[in-house]
Amino acid sequence: MALPASTPSKQEYKDGSAQRSNPQPEEMARSSSTRDPPPTPSWFTPKRLLIIFCVINMINYVDRGAIASNGVNGSIRTCDDKGICTSGSGIQGEFDLTNFQDGLLSSAFMVGLLVASPIFASLAKSHNPFRLIGVGLSVWTLAAAGCGSAFSFWFIAICRMLVGVGEASFISLAAPFIDDNAPISQKTAWLAMFYMCIPTGVALGYVYGGFVGGHFHWRYAFWGEALLMLPFAVLGFVVKPLQLKGFSPVESKKALTSVETVSAITDDSEASKLNGHILVGGDGISADELNKTSKSVGIRNILNQFSRFARDMKVLLVDKVYVVNVFGYIAYNFVIGAYSYWGPKAGYNIYHMKSADMMFGGITIVCGILGTLSGGFILDRMSATISNAFILLSGATFLGAIFCFVAFCVRSLYGFIVLFAVGELLVFATQAPVNYVCLHCVKPSLRPLSMAISTVSIHIFGDVPSSPLVGVLQDNINNWRETALILTSIFFLAAGIWFIGVFLHSVDKSNDESESQVSAPTMANRKPLLDGNGDESFCEV
Repeated sequence: MALPASTPSKQEYKDGSAQRSNPQPEEMARSSSTRDPPPTPSWFTPKRLLIIFCVINMINYVDRGAIASNGVNGSIRTCDDKGICTSGSGIQGEFDLTNFQDGLLSSAFMVGLLVASPIFASLAKSHNPFRLIGVGLSVWTLAAAGCGSAFSFWFIAICRMLVGVGEASFISLAAPFIDDNAPISQKTAWLAMFYMCIPTGVALGYVYGGFVGGHFHWRYAFWGEALLMLPFAVLGFVVKPLQLKGFSPVESKKALTSVETVSAITDDSEASKLNGHILVGGDGISADELNKTSKSVGIRNILNQFSRFARDMKVLLVDKVYVVNVFGYIAYNFVIGAYSYWGPKAGYNIYHMKSADMMFGGITIVCGILGTLSGGFILDRMSATISNAFILLSGATFLGAIFCFVAFCVRSLYGFIVLFAVGELLVFATQAPVNYVCLHCVKPSLRPLSMAISTVSIHIFGDVPSSPLVGVLQDNINNWRETALILTSIFFLAAGIWFIGVFLHSVDKSNDESESQVSAPTMANRKPLLDGNGDESFCEV
């Protein structure tokens, strides 16, 4: 076979000059990841990113408040002793659901959220995280519209699960994007603004669900949510995607994938050889062999995903700072979850409040907004470090526990309202610092998984079991004041756990970008595409 004029000679291969003039695909993949990061779109400024993410977070929690409102959730059909029946309202009335079935709707949402959060966090390493948020919001939009169009209990239960799946991508990936784009001196304050949308969104959801369900129909509430979220789902695909710190650009990953595929072909297939030269193509590997190799590469990629997830999980579980932070967050969320469910009933029985739900709801909204914002700004003023975050977490929770504990001890309703409001103001100041620790105690590439596992943990071990366990406690004690005091005392446990974190050796790893590059060991193990045998000629492709 005649060599082209530009083909290097054997001697050039011996001297290594040809290799220098013709860089290997591995080097090209590495250089593309280090030299050519995609520029940040000029329109998508950090402040606009924060505003958009806050609105999305608000809509997420409006949905949670709406389905819990009486206008959407409704009531069951009832009949009196005379046989006169009143038709039910809302979801429960239309599908004639029992209280158990009605409760399953919220559980279905939580299942989708908890299962999908780690999955989206893992996919962020092989797919653009900004696009993953677009995918999740698209699923959320379709699922919300499906809830409004539901024709049976099981259909709406599946749609509620998909709403949780859609929200999982946003919960896992939004906070790292905000942390990347926030000014250095205001990182915790920006996180506080983002998490402030949680109590605000739930409160708006109660009002929104009650108004729409009362004046129109409960289905319109879900259709309205879907319309509100639709522009943001589209935005996730039409805007040039942002990159997360610690993650390689998509283009370099594609180049590396092609290198791995060709490497797998040369490793796994029994390629034909002519005078010791590998032949790839029609004269070498057949189409069947290529298909088999492609399948093996696909299986290998899946196994690599699981292996990488296991390695990342091990890194998180052996990180003492992360584990202590999450354990404190679990104890904290155990109390907050039970407060949100049993608080109005306890207040009604202890202080004979006429509008206990409105009273507790109003206190939680005001204190949630003010407390969350205050915690973020205070930590920034203290100098945002992991150690200072633990000091703020333990101190605010301890003081808040004292005020809440004393509030349930006093006999006066007005004394209770004042003390409990101060207590909630203090305990809500933990929202920004606890998430700051989750983001900064791990490498940038682990932040999505860190947020996902934190979310999964506080729900599985925190607010999900707390409500039924407190119910069992009340059934045995039959005294709401004592039950509330026992529950509130768990705040002291959370403060103690976070206090341990003050003495741990903590390192802010948010600037460690070592994982953003193509790993050297991986590239070193790749077989060069142009690999001859000493005096033999170059490979034919």
